[in-house]
Amino acid sequence: MAATQNASAASGLFLQGSRESGEDVRVGNVTAAVAVANIVKSSLGPVGLDKMLVDEIGDVTITNDGATILAQLEVEHPAARLLVDLAQLQDKEVGDGTTSVVLLAAELLKKGLELVQKQGLHPTTILAGYRSALKAAIAYLKSNILIPVQSLDSKNLLEAAKTSMSSKIIGKEGDFFAQMAVDAVQSVANTSSSIASTKKNKVVYPLSAIHILKVHGKSSLESYLMKGGFCLNATRASQGMPTFLGDPDDPNSQIKIAMIDMNLQRHRMAMGVSIQVKDPEEIERIKKREMDLTKEKIQKILDTGAKVVLTTKGIDDLCLKYFVEAGVMCARRVPKEDLKRLAKATGGHVVVTLADMEGEESFDAESLGKCRAVQETRVGDGEFLKVYGCQGSGASTIVLRGANEYMLDEIDRSLHDSLCVVKRMLESNSLVPGGGAVETALNVYLQEYALKTLDNREQLAVEAFADALLVIPKTLAVNAAKDSAELVSKLKSIHAKSQKGDADTNLKNYGLDLIEGEIRDNLAAGVVEPAVSKIKSLRFATEAAITILRIDDRVQVNPSQQG
Repeated sequence: MAATQNASAASGLFLQGSRESGEDVRVGNVTAAVAVANIVKSSLGPVGLDKMLVDEIGDVTITNDGATILAQLEVEHPAARLLVDLAQLQDKEVGDGTTSVVLLAAELLKKGLELVQKQGLHPTTILAGYRSALKAAIAYLKSNILIPVQSLDSKNLLEAAKTSMSSKIIGKEGDFFAQMAVDAVQSVANTSSSIASTKKNKVVYPLSAIHILKVHGKSSLESYLMKGGFCLNATRASQGMPTFLGDPDDPNSQIKIAMIDMNLQRHRMAMGVSIQVKDPEEIERIKKREMDLTKEKIQKILDTGAKVVLTTKGIDDLCLKYFVEAGVMCARRVPKEDLKRLAKATGGHVVVTLADMEGEESFDAESLGKCRAVQETRVGDGEFLKVYGCQGSGASTIVLRGANEYMLDEIDRSLHDSLCVVKRMLESNSLVPGGGAVETALNVYLQEYALKTLDNREQLAVEAFADALLVIPKTLAVNAAKDSAELVSKLKSIHAKSQKGDADTNLKNYGLDLIEGEIRDNLAAGVVEPAVSKIKSLRFATEAAITILRIDDRVQVNPSQQG
């Protein structure tokens, strides 16, 4: 290190910092990436273990979701941080498969480093080999393994949702929650004919329209889905207000909701304004005028026909008095994010100010949301507002019940993964068998592909890529306390048979059964995943591995010292 600095100084380019290059930086990067992958390795699969993460203020998170685990870590190494970003990207794009994408990227790096150290290959050759292997793998996956499902029936969707949940805390209640996830996603189907979408009238499933509300108490099996409705963690501002408005069963019933992002309180003079009054009666008149101004403001909202008023800020007693007299239901301190979702669901929008373009105060009736009924109900320890029959873009609410905060948070994360999987499945209409079937089939195919189509050094890189894919079935077997070498060997032999021309076509769907510790047809057993999840995780992992392997120099500049 000192020698590098001296050499730089001699050339007149002294670096205030340190520089690593060549072999050192490559080994450092791969070691850091493998260390990150080892953290999440044991949480992969239906029998993966959970991690307990405690942050600096003592908050505990118990999870086995790869993206959540890595997001909680404070990773300083730049190459390791790339893997954390990779998990976040997979979570954002697909929603599931975050652990496997990190494991695959780390394994590709490990194999790449071995080729550089032991075989003396240049990194550029390895990168070219990885790219051609990825291209061949995705082409084979799309043509031979992928199963197009023209009209997805709920059986396929339920199987995919259950597969996603099998590794989570709610895996044992998979049937119950899978049904809930499928119903929730289907209930928010929307036909989009935007310019951006190539297909006109494409059905989209906006997950932002599914609101998840966590309530302490009862068993997780007493969670329920409220279709076409919205639940708000808010309560009436005054006991004198009605608890029920409208009729949820009457299609003609219409309740208008005003959603406001400002304080509703008595009008006061601005700061710095001083008034000198000689007659005491003037004070009374000023107070009365202040009250009248407040009443006029409230009246403008009531004149639009609003029967429910929700605000993110406060409402003082004077305003409450007018609302109670008008028989309007009010709630204050509603979370802003929830109010925005409700506005979208009911076809209204959040009003930030009553001022209009002319400088006057008015309340636009267009900004009101519409629904069939609003009711305050007691759930668990607190009261909630239930909005029935939202008449905007639609919404559904999942009310989760559970013993404690950790349990509810983990159920929320698990359900989010399943909702994403069902959404991807409905949008792409294609699935692949799970349980290591895809990785093993690609391993067998790429070994053959490397021998038959490549006669240069890239052949070694393609073989290394094929070997790296086996990290998924091997880790699945190890986490299930099974003999990984034996199970993966059996699986490889079955896939080798399936890729011979006259073989049974069902053999390509064979994967691991981790409960019994044997090989089975996973498509028939209902262990399926959306094809887009596999394709994207292969792409993302390869791109991340290529990005890190390309690095052969690292210059770290010391922070400048202020004299």
